[in-house]
Amino acid sequence: MNVQPIKQRFGIIGASPLLDRAIEIAAQVAPTDLSVLVSGESGSGKEVMPQIVHAFSARKHGPYIAVNCGAIPEGTIDSELFGHEKGSFTGAHEARKGYFEVANGGTIFLDEVGELPLSTQVRLLRVLESGEFIRVGSSKAQKTNVRVTAATNVNMLQAVQRGKFREDLYYRLNTVPIHVPALRERKEDIHLLFRWFAQEAAARYKAPPLTLTEEARQLLSNYRWPGNVRQLRNLTEQLSVIEKDRTVTVETLRSYLPAENMGLVPAGHNGETAGGPEGINERELIFKFLFDMKKDLNALKDQVSALTGGHPIAVQPVQPYPENILFAGAGNPGMSIRMPQEEEEEVDHTEVEESLSLEEKEKELIRKALDKHRGKRKKAAQELGISERTLYRKIKEWNID
Repeated sequence: MNVQPIKQRFGIIGASPLLDRAIEIAAQVAPTDLSVLVSGESGSGKEVMPQIVHAFSARKHGPYIAVNCGAIPEGTIDSELFGHEKGSFTGAHEARKGYFEVANGGTIFLDEVGELPLSTQVRLLRVLESGEFIRVGSSKAQKTNVRVTAATNVNMLQAVQRGKFREDLYYRLNTVPIHVPALRERKEDIHLLFRWFAQEAAARYKAPPLTLTEEARQLLSNYRWPGNVRQLRNLTEQLSVIEKDRTVTVETLRSYLPAENMGLVPAGHNGETAGGPEGINERELIFKFLFDMKKDLNALKDQVSALTGGHPIAVQPVQPYPENILFAGAGNPGMSIRMPQEEEEEVDHTEVEESLSLEEKEKELIRKALDKHRGKRKKAAQELGISERTLYRKIKEWNID
């Protein structure tokens, strides 16, 4: 299939085979009524795939509604999606149609679908299976003829395993999966996108377009781009506005790029994301608690050394424990600390166990962030690298003061 006309129509820049394949799948599935789940990292451009699906479907003349599920408070999301009756809750002064009713005959796009509460997931599953929904405060089922497309930047299978997302709903949404590649997976497009954004900025600000030196171009290609296309666009905008010299050197470019160890996805031996397409926010939490755990263990060693009068202690892992391994759940080894004794005396062993539970470490990090920012959840969420909605849900789930 020739995807070039589709790229031109939707302003898609790039020649990556992975990107072309995603566009091709979207165009092929469009004439059907199958549900589509678009996966990919934040900022990679997932929102254009549902637009392609709608534009090439028989519903193209019907409404197209995009809903950011992560931006709607949990208490009102059912009303937003399915509508409500007058007097169904405080402030419901009149009946209101929901998005599924308004989008009848068209397409609805649920962005960040992984953020939906479990109660709302049940309602959504009913729509997908029978085309029926019930307004909040009503007992009458209504019909709707809507094609559902969704997108997520989290690992849905992991969310299912943790009980955060219904398995039956996942398979209903994931009838046709489309994966949008991260920018680091389509390196051949990075310079092309930079040039396009530079031309746009030049026209907007009436200035000559930016150009890159060869070293700067190499740095641009080798950077991991945790924010993907969105980050590259923002970087180009900054350079276009701030820099007077229109030739960008590697030193100039490096000053605008965040440090390599800040907010980047850990890479495996082959340069791919370690562990698959997992949510980057959860990875950051894991690494933060690993660093905190290492500090606690070092402090424990110092305390034991002080108790033994400065004599050296032998610290032996119960089993091999590489420092670069991500782990989760129970069954992780503690540390066996051997105290120095006289040769003829029986050696005593003291077992010092530290909880390596991810849940406990997450609770601890959340409490620290809330204390640091004096209970301000927005700033605490930014510090932790998670959405405010996710932080609110964890506080409520774990009853954190």
